Amino acid sequence: MALVTATRTTLSIAAAVLMAMVVAAAANKDADALSALRGGLKDPDGALNSWDPNLVDPCTWFYVTCDGDSRVIRLDLGNLKLSGPLAPELGQLERLRFLEVFDNNIQGQIPPGLGGLTNLVGLDLRNNRISGPIPLALGNIQSLKFLNLSNNDLCGTIPTNGAFSNIPPSSFANNPRLHPGGKC
Repeated sequence: MALVTATRTTLSIAAAVLMAMVVAAAANKDADALSALRGGLKDPDGALNSWDPNLVDPCTWFYVTCDGDSRVIRLDLGNLKLSGPLAPELGQLERLRFLEVFDNNIQGQIPPGLGGLTNLVGLDLRNNRISGPIPLALGNIQSLKFLNLSNNDLCGTIPTNGAFSNIPPSSFANNPRLHPGGKC
């Protein structure tokens, strides 16, 4: 009987350790994605200095909000004078619900991998210098309720599929190369 109890206890401890390792690995994945973003950005005011890649838990970093499992659910990077591209690794933030990078000087294209963020509710990239087409994959995000891509340099056609069907035209305003039938 003692052997059975000891075996159950050992299995319970092993399961707890395994679960902790899975959660830590996911948090590290989130930290890696945020570190990739930070690595590609210029940050003249040092707003992201707390983003220390040696700290496993990105939940301690400024402008990052996490859930109870230490997974990133929100990035609030608006109006921080950031410049540079959005990292494709942002598409690895599986639980991200809100990505707000408005009023900066972000250049380059919207990473198509953001279309895989199935929990994304809000994406605010207004008032930057983002160029290129709007990734059609963003239309696949059924949870997307708020999108603002206005005041950028996007080109091509405004998508109307999926989530885009509920996004108002004002969300695409002041992108002079973005119009029906438009090409990049």
